[in-house]
Amino acid sequence: MNVVDRFLDFVKYDTQSDDMTNMTPSTPGQMVFVKHLKEIVEEMGLEEITLDDNGYLMATLPANTDKKVPTVGFIAHVDTAPDMSGKNIKPRIVKDYDGSVITLNEEKKIYLDPAEFPEMLRYKGQDLIVTDGTTLLGADDKAGIAEILTAVAYMQAHPEIKHGKVRIAFNPDEEIGKGAHKFDVPRFGCEFAYTMDGGEIGEMEYENFNAAGVKITIKGRNVHPGTAKNKMINSIRVANQFIGMLPRWETPEHTEGYEGFYHLVGIEGTVEQTSLQYIIRDHDRARFESRKREISHLVNKINAEFPGSTTLEMADQYYNMREKIEPVMYVVDFAKEAMREAGIEPKVQPIRGGTDGAQLSFKGLPCPNIFAGGLNFHGRYEFVPVPSMEKASEVIVNICRLVAEK
Repeated sequence: MNVVDRFLDFVKYDTQSDDMTNMTPSTPGQMVFVKHLKEIVEEMGLEEITLDDNGYLMATLPANTDKKVPTVGFIAHVDTAPDMSGKNIKPRIVKDYDGSVITLNEEKKIYLDPAEFPEMLRYKGQDLIVTDGTTLLGADDKAGIAEILTAVAYMQAHPEIKHGKVRIAFNPDEEIGKGAHKFDVPRFGCEFAYTMDGGEIGEMEYENFNAAGVKITIKGRNVHPGTAKNKMINSIRVANQFIGMLPRWETPEHTEGYEGFYHLVGIEGTVEQTSLQYIIRDHDRARFESRKREISHLVNKINAEFPGSTTLEMADQYYNMREKIEPVMYVVDFAKEAMREAGIEPKVQPIRGGTDGAQLSFKGLPCPNIFAGGLNFHGRYEFVPVPSMEKASEVIVNICRLVAEK
């Protein structure tokens, strides 16, 4: 079975995660899928297979060399994003893409247009796997799972490729930021690992945002509007005042690269009470801490004007893995060399987000992120070029060989 066959099998499973259930995995479909993966690794003859009650599947490809070689791991997540349905995905392969508009769904007038997504033109002449426009595709991260298993199967079929012990893991709930929460790093037993969860071909990341979540609750005072003068406190208007106090241009739609932001992700309110949900992001730890202090300062200013009206809940979510990767930069060098041997020029860039690898790095497992090949994740316009998935598998094999050689 090749990487495409595996991928098309995997996207049949509805594995959307859900941040509201407070369970692990957060949805039953993830456990159904990971049990399917367990059957696959058992059929492949892998060893040390474990699947815990939280949906974390681990397995081992034994070393085929007598040399003392570090144990390397490869990780992918089984869930798809809550942003759009992952149920009844209907993938389609567009053969030898010619650079024109791709009709995803004629009935609903949904098109994948290079005028809107110019990156499509980089893949002219390649086979592309697309959606039918009614769901996401699930290349994030079922492409990563397919690539890892394809690479392992290739190494099994080619014992002349010498490698040390290789560990693989498939985990739930990455898309809701909980994929690494119950990941048993000691049981995984690797010196370092890679998440196969990046975007298009060549991408590699070992820097990500520092992240915090914020909830601000504003209590108002509701009085009949006809007699409200000097009595009413409209919490919606106070919330609007707070929103306007933050820097207008430091939002996701105005930033790129290493620029951080404040992002208002939710607002719900009445005159009596309004809640605001923000996320704070910055690659630089000092600026990240400064952003948190600014939020606290502005809440204090609101309370100075409307005493006791506003409460703040703020919690760190994850940190920039760079500080954990830089002392062991050889793990990045292995990946770069593996890509170049596959004919790919590495594109090292910061993640404007987070991955399981960030949290795992802070749990003692250095874990850069490597491309899985997909584009336009989390929506109906998601697609993945077949050669990108094939190259990702090749990179995995190359890393395992290079670790054994060096």
